[in-house]
Amino acid sequence: MDFEQYIIQGEPGRKERAEAWQVAIGLQAVDGLKPSKYLLQTAQEHIEKRINFDEVDRRIASYYQTEEGRREEEGTDEADSVSARIARLLAEDTFTFSPAMMSSIHRRLFEGILPRAGRYRQTNIKKKEWVLDGASVLYSSADMIASTLDYDFEQERLFSYKGIDLPRVARRISNFVSGIWQIHPFGEGNTRTTAVFTIKYLRQLGYKVDNKPFKEHSWYFRNALVRANYQNLPAGVERTTEFLELFFRNLLMGEHNELKNRYLHIRWKSDEPRVSEEMSNFGLEERAKSVQESTQKIAKGTQKTLESSQKSSQKIIEMMAANPYITTEVISEKLGVTRRAVAKQIAKLKERGIVLRVGPDKGGHWEVVK
Repeated sequence: MDFEQYIIQGEPGRKERAEAWQVAIGLQAVDGLKPSKYLLQTAQEHIEKRINFDEVDRRIASYYQTEEGRREEEGTDEADSVSARIARLLAEDTFTFSPAMMSSIHRRLFEGILPRAGRYRQTNIKKKEWVLDGASVLYSSADMIASTLDYDFEQERLFSYKGIDLPRVARRISNFVSGIWQIHPFGEGNTRTTAVFTIKYLRQLGYKVDNKPFKEHSWYFRNALVRANYQNLPAGVERTTEFLELFFRNLLMGEHNELKNRYLHIRWKSDEPRVSEEMSNFGLEERAKSVQESTQKIAKGTQKTLESSQKSSQKIIEMMAANPYITTEVISEKLGVTRRAVAKQIAKLKERGIVLRVGPDKGGHWEVVK
């Protein structure tokens, strides 16, 4: 679904709604998620003002109760729901510059989807990054999240943007945004939360934001945040906001800097020619080898995903056998996954005749058949 027609036409209301949906849908790429065709159709109806956001939410919830919705790929339901919530938040003319606002955005985006939505993580984390050859950014310690966020917000609050030119604004915003992202206050969903917060903050400051970079380059945005917070001095890698600044210069100044993810990889050489996406500096032999390695990695990843799913199903069966009155919410917390992911696993177990629900959703219980 191409929303550009609404933006080009520039009809009041429709243009803003279309831009909000473009950003909302584009941001799902930071976690490798893709909304359904049903969501795109529903978004179009909202842009044309045939339905409101409440109806959008109702339709999405109903869709995933249908057979067609249950057949969607895992994660599509999250992408649909979070896209709708981002579009709603971007349409609201409300904002408070505070850590509490970040928590509120996270809660509104992920309530019912992620455990502890809107609440700071309680454990330390690591995340392997492609641009770092599998290394991880050093995120803030869990017990320092609140105090570190307060400090960063206070420093930004004391800074005056009055009279400074847009290149310096892009640099300042890059430093602030990369700083609060490095704290990584939530277990998941930090990049999408940071993006929504940033857009609303820039609007509050009075800057006109071209949302196209978030729509088309959200994965670059995340990788630029990674590079802004990683250093390995023995390997010659230093923290740098240069990539993030290019993103914000496009966002604020309408520049057309190339935003290619491969430029962010720690092994990319800045003196190499910046060729098109279709071409490569590698010979055919090296490219064939690269494709083969990628294929093997994908196959291993698929196998791991399958094994993980099987283990989760077995754990769910064991929990139900031990406590027939256990709820999906409790199972979700114990497994550390979303309630929707648990619901999908249970639906598959019911289809295979392994578990049976006796009685209503409230007050009923589970029976493990085999």
